[in-house]
Amino acid sequence: METVDLSEVEIVEAVPGVHLAQLAVGDEMSVQYFHIESGAEVPAHDHPHEQAGWIYEGALTFRVDGEEHVVASEESYVIPGGESHGVVNEGDDPVLGVDIFSPPRANPDWQE
Repeated sequence: METVDLSEVEIVEAVPGVHLAQLAVGDEMSVQYFHIESGAEVPAHDHPHEQAGWIYEGALTFRVDGEEHVVASEESYVIPGGESHGVVNEGDDPVLGVDIFSPPRANPDWQE
């Protein structure tokens, strides 16, 4: 078994106000931590990975297929691979959560 401590990995600012850290990476999935500052936005994008996530602090507004979906603290979500999506923190406080990707994103574009 392998463990990964958030305090021991690099946190990268992928786009302004969006901080990500690669956590555990297995054969079939990977886990990523995120911290999204108030007003920060992840532009619309897609990737082949199915993405499931859980927010443990704050709320995010997801923009998927022209619709907005608010996901708040203690809620989870799933986005099919290949589906275009973006997200914005419209609240006054940072949003903290984790994403799980399958297949794993062992070296996401934001790390390069």
